Amino acid sequence: MSDGRRPPANDNSAATRKCPICGQAAQLRFKPFCSKRCSDVDLNRWLTGSYAIPVTEDDTSSEGETEGPSGPR
Repeated sequence: MSDGRRPPANDNSAATRKCPICGQAAQLRFKPFCSKRCSDVDLNRWLTGSYAIPVTEDDTSSEGETEGPSGPR
């Protein structure tokens, strides 16, 4: 293909991976999941905060809030 488009995916390509929720073979229609149910379970986990990216708070952001205004009055 010289027009820059990707070749169509094989129907078997998703079946080689397992669903991250239940471990069954993934279906191309619901990739990377095996079904709509597992897709919805994953969405619910994101929306309820079960999946969270850890964040560390910097102390530098609170330094300016505790000090008074600088400079002469």
